Amino acid sequence: MAPLVLRHEVVSAPEAQPTRSLLFLHGILGAGTNLRSLAKRFVTVRPRWQGVLVDLRAHGGSLGHDGADTVDGAADDVVALAHGLSKPVGGMVAHSFGGKVALQSVRRLKDTLQHVALLDSAPGTRFDHRGSELTLQVLGLLDRLAGQTWANRDEFVRVLVDQGQDRGVAMWLAMNIVVDQGRARFALELPRIHSLLESYFSLDAWPVLEAAEGPAFHLINGGRSRVYDEAETEKARALAATSNGRITLDVLPKAGHWVHVDDFEGLLKVLVERIDEP
Repeated sequence: MAPLVLRHEVVSAPEAQPTRSLLFLHGILGAGTNLRSLAKRFVTVRPRWQGVLVDLRAHGGSLGHDGADTVDGAADDVVALAHGLSKPVGGMVAHSFGGKVALQSVRRLKDTLQHVALLDSAPGTRFDHRGSELTLQVLGLLDRLAGQTWANRDEFVRVLVDQGQDRGVAMWLAMNIVVDQGRARFALELPRIHSLLESYFSLDAWPVLEAAEGPAFHLINGGRSRVYDEAETEKARALAATSNGRITLDVLPKAGHWVHVDDFEGLLKVLVERIDEP
């Protein structure tokens, strides 16, 4: 197989002259396009940043490549992409699974990295899979449908809804449908997704935040999410209180795990406040 070059899309404000790249990293089963609206709004307000919407390994357009299907393997890909961009990477905005990928990338991007915003992404282990019950339920359904094809995307959506999935979730998953020889099929390789997810649950990335030096970390959590338990929330608060502003914690009370969907404007406001011009 060919070396992995992550599929990505660059967005910037009209007529802007950005000097730094801000990577946007999605969650499991997602793609860079999930965060396009957020990136476009952000660079409009902060035009010296260009947003880079990344498809992480085994997702979106970054399929069929060698390498370890782990958080560290995904971080290797991101670092390689960062080194090939025309503008140095000064920040990352990362949701869920993408948050740990960002954290594992920090050490190797330390020369230019200024900000890392984690969107409802708890750094610690989650062997109980807390807060990811829907994701695991969806993966179970996709496993049962593995190998099947459909007449078109609409039929795929109907099948998922008939199996009890929310229509919005079904339509989001349908973004991974490709048409091959006149039939629609789900493009993602599910065993690789399982491997990435298990690596995510078992990785403890708190030491990256606890290090004495590094970029500013902005933890932005959904008030209705279960991803952070009480102990991790207290740990985050304690770090924020003693870090002299290097670590911040913001909670969006109206939002669940999908903070960029549940409270888009609230999230944008926090990002603009926390991430200044490079």
